[in-house]
Amino acid sequence: MTNDVYLKDVATLKLDSKKCIGCGVCANVCPHAVFEIADGKAIITEKDRCMECGACALNCPVDALAVESGVGCASAYIKGALTGTEPTCDCSSGSDCC
Repeated sequence: MTNDVYLKDVATLKLDSKKCIGCGVCANVCPHAVFEIADGKAIITEKDRCMECGACALNCPVDALAVESGVGCASAYIKGALTGTEPTCDCSSGSDCC
């Protein structure tokens, strides 16, 4: 687990707390500690840590989570690693990310 914050306010992660059953799977599979379980429900504690890998949504048994995996920060970091450049993703400009 890492406490890295990627880019501010660009993660596509969404939680529907009405659907959440508090099973804790999201907190267990998230590599960056984005979730905690409080009062029997998942909560997003640090959305800017989300690298949009999709593990939480893929493993949620009640489809309470949604994230556009393969966009945003995760793609920026992978592209940067493959090309030897700094990861960049300017989602705020309205252009296509990465």
